[in-house]
Amino acid sequence: MVDVSQHDLVPDHSVVDEADLEAVLDEYDIKKTDLPKIKRADPGLPDEAEVGDVIRIERDSRTTDTAVVYRLVVE
Repeated sequence: MVDVSQHDLVPDHSVVDEADLEAVLDEYDIKKTDLPKIKRADPGLPDEAEVGDVIRIERDSRTTDTAVVYRLVVE
């Protein structure tokens, strides 16, 4: 079986801790539930991700070197 999360084309996914999450939510003036969603079954998620966690996804970008997005894990 292949571990999809280790493929070169899959961006880095990491679980955001509570302190960093509060800073992100304050910066954008949003609630956690306002974030775009990602399903728990997504093969790119880290194994420790649980429903209700926020995931930080870092993608390569042509214009800004790195693009960071956040997703809320749902069932």
